[in-house]
Amino acid sequence: METVIILVFVLGYLAITLEHSIKIDKLIPALVMMAICWALISLGIDNFPQWFDSAKHHLMDNFGLLGHEEKMHMMEETLLHHLGKTAEILVFLLGAMTIVEIIDYFDGFATIKGFIKTKKKSKILWIFAFLAFILSAIIDNLTATIVLISILQKIVKDRDVRIWYAGLIIIAANAGGAWSPIGDVTTTMLWIGKKVTTGHLIGYLFIPSLLCMLVPTFIASFLPAFKGDLEKVEDDNDKPKSKYSATMLYLGLAGIVSVPIFKTVTHLPPYVGMMLALGIVAIFAEIYSNSKFSISSHDSDESDAHAHHSPVHHSLSKIEMPSILFFLGILMAVAALESLGILFGFATTLQDTMPMLGTELHHGGVSDLVVLLLGVGSAVIDNVPLVAASLGMFSEPMDNELWHFIAYSAGTGGSMLIIGSAAGVVAMGMEKIDFFWYVKKISWLALIGFLVGSAAFMVTRTLF
Repeated sequence: METVIILVFVLGYLAITLEHSIKIDKLIPALVMMAICWALISLGIDNFPQWFDSAKHHLMDNFGLLGHEEKMHMMEETLLHHLGKTAEILVFLLGAMTIVEIIDYFDGFATIKGFIKTKKKSKILWIFAFLAFILSAIIDNLTATIVLISILQKIVKDRDVRIWYAGLIIIAANAGGAWSPIGDVTTTMLWIGKKVTTGHLIGYLFIPSLLCMLVPTFIASFLPAFKGDLEKVEDDNDKPKSKYSATMLYLGLAGIVSVPIFKTVTHLPPYVGMMLALGIVAIFAEIYSNSKFSISSHDSDESDAHAHHSPVHHSLSKIEMPSILFFLGILMAVAALESLGILFGFATTLQDTMPMLGTELHHGGVSDLVVLLLGVGSAVIDNVPLVAASLGMFSEPMDNELWHFIAYSAGTGGSMLIIGSAAGVVAMGMEKIDFFWYVKKISWLALIGFLVGSAAFMVTRTLF
């Protein structure tokens, strides 16, 4: 039965990886894979020799001696435990996505465009790289990429030039997301899963992530694509649509940034702080929206967009639910493998057989090569299930350097292929970037950044 479950998982994983080839949204195989895996566990519960206690993070010694009812009860308890942990991540993401949509409702991101005054290509490259690095740490790398490419489309007229900028934005956004607990889904998973703390994550990864962004950007600034000045683009829509755009931008970003502080002070799960931030941002959004009605209800151009929705309802309707359901499916499917002890056994085998090249991680005996390969793997297949699997594979304590290296590798390794990260996939869709163009022009820059950052991490971890 275990072999059948692994086969279902592999086939589902393959379908997720080949999403663009088979033209089936990855959330579908993720949900089907999750449901079938747990159904097979339930049907074959009496045949499994071992069970992994997720709460205590060890294999149960006496699982085979338990009766059928006790095993079913144990399975239900485990399923509920994993659903709770997964729900924490999903509710957190829902809150963050809604705040970003509220900012966008008031056209808050147009404020960022006002910062860009130069026409020199290399200067604009550096501005966008730093914006991507900082924004992705606050509003996550996927959203930062969408925002910056939307701004880029208004500034850079020539698509052939624009896709070069988009490629470097992907590298910078993934690097920025790696050092922040709210910057990438994988770091959020590690943070909520109590594997890393905010202070140590920033301490370990800020410099490696910064170098991962700086080195490719520095090299790219000497390439022909970034020589000279941009053509002037005439745009009548330079002004934000709402007079509250800047206020809502700063309020929304402050709300998201306050979540790690809230967790540190109260010791409550991060989703509680995110719901508080969403509530406060929503209050101001409703007040400003009502104010807009009362002041300028006669001005149809300005109030049409607000006429039928409250900002919060409108923003909730724009949430990307397929992503939420995909995370639900993949995290619960990985939980099925973890519960049977399959991931734990795989990790043990991996550590025994993998040559210990480079420096060995201090406390866990896990080769650096294993983590680097995980980073390379995240360029080919989705980094969410890779990190989810690592949570079940390794049992190192909180803030062990292994978890920080995994956060870095999974977060930045995806830049090496355009399909390797959510930021890359969304850029590919927005700008119709060709897969092989990215491999030829951008992948080598991403690889250099990844390796430089990895080397920097191996140095910075000795300081802790």
